[in-house]
Amino acid sequence: MGSRVGKVYLVGAGPGAIDLITVRAVECLSRADSVIYDYLVNPDLLNFAPAGAVRILARRKDGNRKPMVQAQLNAMLIERARSGDTVVRLKGGDPFIFGRGGEEAEALARAKIPFEVVPGVTSAIAVPAFAGIPLTHRKHGSFVAFVTGHEDDSKPARSRVPWKELARAIKAGGTIVFLMATGRMRETLSRLAAAGLPPKTPAAAIEWGTTAAQQTVSAEVGTLAVQCERANLRSPATIVVGECVGLRSELKWFEKLPLFGKRIVITRPRETGAAFARELRALGAEAIEFPTIETRPPASYAALDRALRRLSGFDWVIFTSANGVEAFISRLRTRRNDIRELGSASICAIGPATAERLAEFGLRVVAIPTEYRAEAIIPAIGKKKIQGARILIPRAQVAREVLPELLRKEGAREVVIAPVYRTVKPPDADSDRIRSLVEAGQLDLVTFTSSSTVINFCDLVGDISRSVSAAVIGPITAETAREHGLDVVVEASQFTVPALVRSIVSHFNRSHQAG
Repeated sequence: MGSRVGKVYLVGAGPGAIDLITVRAVECLSRADSVIYDYLVNPDLLNFAPAGAVRILARRKDGNRKPMVQAQLNAMLIERARSGDTVVRLKGGDPFIFGRGGEEAEALARAKIPFEVVPGVTSAIAVPAFAGIPLTHRKHGSFVAFVTGHEDDSKPARSRVPWKELARAIKAGGTIVFLMATGRMRETLSRLAAAGLPPKTPAAAIEWGTTAAQQTVSAEVGTLAVQCERANLRSPATIVVGECVGLRSELKWFEKLPLFGKRIVITRPRETGAAFARELRALGAEAIEFPTIETRPPASYAALDRALRRLSGFDWVIFTSANGVEAFISRLRTRRNDIRELGSASICAIGPATAERLAEFGLRVVAIPTEYRAEAIIPAIGKKKIQGARILIPRAQVAREVLPELLRKEGAREVVIAPVYRTVKPPDADSDRIRSLVEAGQLDLVTFTSSSTVINFCDLVGDISRSVSAAVIGPITAETAREHGLDVVVEASQFTVPALVRSIVSHFNRSHQAG
């Protein structure tokens, strides 16, 4: 046992959507030694924890999908804290709203373990909001109550829920939200009716709210259970009863977003994939970050360092990616080279993202090919300017040799290839999760922005990858995807993420219209 006692953070993970977690929760995860999380927590949230943090799903060890016995869970929190760990107990929604967080806090307090509660966005509020149901409204709902639909089995057989008072509250202009009531929906609604609630009172049930799997059934109290059975609505679901539910037809904003209900995988490196994910989520998609490549330093800087020692002697420097720009400038700084040595060289960039990154460093690009591939560089620079020129290409360690071969063929005096970074397959990729989603038919699209992301995805996922629909940037990536048996349904001709996003939206619009 360590001499230092750690600390436990009881953290609310929010209702499901990854971007509804709080800033404080992300801070706690970022310094966790252990993360103990619930089944309903979005697994992408675990990416906020350090790579070396222990991740424990709070389930029984016999393969049962049921949660771990609470006493065992409490003991685990105490044990890990006493060993000196910073422990994040990641709980769906808010830890103190039907999450048994109060019981865990009591156990920690008795054991004299330091703890902190980090509130989360409870599904009781967020899920109705994503379904277009305001829980209060000046004309339709003056107050709201949260009720469990799954009472403690150790309680007396008689329910402690005040059904008559709830029925009167709804009739008086209140809204009632039931959590964990899917399995007992018919019984719950029958008790409300028996307590005097009119059967025509508006009601709704929302399954997997805030995610791509969100499904909403709107009905009346008297028919909601039957309608949910017909729609095959399952747990987890949130039930809302009251006049405010009637506003849903006018206010269901989330379901009107162009990518609502679409689950899309991003295979870019994590540092660049996050911005892509935000764009997709803003359009209603559930974006799953599954980086299939990581950017690392090259095996050797020897070739680059030799080129930097005579940087002023080059006529052209051709950058093929924004990663290449970043790595090149980083090495310049490490060696304390003067960026003004580039002054005599003209700069060419493949793609506007590469050009924008160069502009951020105050470097002016004079040539950008109209097509974002190596073959288009020759007309962009001009054959006369290539003849007799000394050309430097800072690029990935492994890349197509088409460009240097074409430049030499057009009469370049010297073409220097200088590796500035290399891409590798992530060692800890969550392949099992992606594979299970593919097998269940729960992925709508997998996006690829380079041939490397395609190759590594297929290696990580296996033969089952052939059953996915792919969205790609550029003809080279498309060719690689088809060679690996993927069904390329979206191809963005422009080498930019915004262009790919627009192409994805157009694809699903066409599919919707055809349907």
